[in-house]
Amino acid sequence: MENNKINKDPMTVNEARFVSLAPHIRSNDTVRKIMLDVIIALVPAMIASVYFFGTRAIALLAVCVGSCVFTELITQKCLKKTVQIADLSAVVTGILIALNMPQSFPLWMAAFGSVFSILVVKECFGGIGFNFMNPALAARLVLMTSWPKQITDYISPELLKQGLTTSSATMDGMSYATPLQIIASGDFSNLPSMGDMFMGNIGGVIGETSAIALLIGFVYLVARKVISWEIPVIYVATTAICLFVLGIPMELVPYELLAGGLLLGAIFMATDYTTNPINRKGRIIFALGCGILTAVIRVKASLPEGVSYAICLMNLATPLIDKLTVSSAYGEAK
Repeated sequence: MENNKINKDPMTVNEARFVSLAPHIRSNDTVRKIMLDVIIALVPAMIASVYFFGTRAIALLAVCVGSCVFTELITQKCLKKTVQIADLSAVVTGILIALNMPQSFPLWMAAFGSVFSILVVKECFGGIGFNFMNPALAARLVLMTSWPKQITDYISPELLKQGLTTSSATMDGMSYATPLQIIASGDFSNLPSMGDMFMGNIGGVIGETSAIALLIGFVYLVARKVISWEIPVIYVATTAICLFVLGIPMELVPYELLAGGLLLGAIFMATDYTTNPINRKGRIIFALGCGILTAVIRVKASLPEGVSYAICLMNLATPLIDKLTVSSAYGEAK
């Protein structure tokens, strides 16, 4: 979740970026205050990542956050723009990128993705408030395309407790299959318990495994009115319904909802104000689209996970959704 309630540069009605008519929402919230709330909401997930995946999670967080902040600083200085690293938006991007990486992901690759997210996706399009896609998810997609093996190389926290690294576990034939991969294989005998999935004692990227940590963050953001409940709840509910319609047995649907990046994406990335529609009707359509695409990709595509693709595709559809759902100006032809 980034760039929430951000006041963009003043625009005239003749500029291409003008998309909505009055009434306009005005807020006294500053970018820094909102980003600080998001960071606080991510603290439970960060704690869980360190608890289950060890100090390597700290290294990933440090590298990703440092790379994002440094890239934003250098880019804004080179472009002779006001340096805005104090608004903490680059910190949020770095945290989200790190939480989307597996425990063993090479640090230099994580740094590459972080630089890409800020330099290409954010700053090249005008900086905060103007990116067309969630920077953290865009970085994840680039890393998935460039290094698919490394980004899907998981290990169970139980194996880590035994002193094994991901590399040694893979050599010994003990690399971990995530719950989504197990469901996709059709052999359900190795599915972890719901308790382990809820707490986070399963393999996966470091920030997605603990459902309870993510839900604590969700409650905090809603209570602070940083986000509304609509996009996360509608997104997850739509995914559940579509999975059942597409043939996933009802008893496996809860596994699908707790596994993978669904909660992380629905709570912290689909709610990015810059890349989702500006009004309630548009946000509902956006969430429905995310849920449908996630379910279809999980069930029908060759990859078991579809959250990143679903949210990014709906990010690209946001201008069209806004055009179809915003009100016409008084006296203007509908």
